[in-house]
Amino acid sequence: GKVPASSILASAPSDKNLDTWRESGCRTTHCNLEVLQESTLVFLATKPHVLPGVLQEIRPAVGPHHIILLPAGTKVLRLMPNLPCVVQAGAMVFARGSGAGDGEAALLKSLLSSCGLCEEVPESYINIHTGLSGSGVAYVYLFAEALAEGAVKMGMPGGLASRIAAQTLLGAAKMMLETGEHPAKLRGDVCTPGGTTIHALHQLEKGALRATVMNAVEAATNRACDVAED
Repeated sequence: GKVPASSILASAPSDKNLDTWRESGCRTTHCNLEVLQESTLVFLATKPHVLPGVLQEIRPAVGPHHIILLPAGTKVLRLMPNLPCVVQAGAMVFARGSGAGDGEAALLKSLLSSCGLCEEVPESYINIHTGLSGSGVAYVYLFAEALAEGAVKMGMPGGLASRIAAQTLLGAAKMMLETGEHPAKLRGDVCTPGGTTIHALHQLEKGALRATVMNAVEAATNRACDVAED
């Protein structure tokens, strides 16, 4: 709702990647240079290994008025989104380059706030965010799958178990965000002496859940650093 669909021009190599844009009422093209010629704020949404080729292609069309990447003095903002942006529940961080000022940062944050949480961070946090949230969505899906399968094992139908698992994760996340409480405090609030939760948590601790998840974030962050260097 921030920008009329007719004001957006999207480019991609294949029609398949443009179908969603067309369905939303946006204009589309197969020419990246056309996007540069008609737009001021440009998102380069590519995998890292594809980016150099795209930059080389669009370089001749980049001017000082553009808010993107390239020649010295160009306004650069590096953004890392995650998959739930698709349902306006994403977690995004961005870092500004030396040519980008408060105005550009405020514009980007305003536009992306409709897609979820958007925070400005130091450049060094981008790869950590990748390990925490970019890849972290997959960790949550794995946990949700295990939750549901545990319920199936105990006799609940799979579809119902999956819906309840998803709602459980949604509710827990909402409480963290809205109360501002540390997750350890909220976890403690669920536990009663000798109750079901503390018995279950004991099993998770024996399985080293926390250490394993921390290791996963570390591994994904290190891999993001390696990819960036390549």
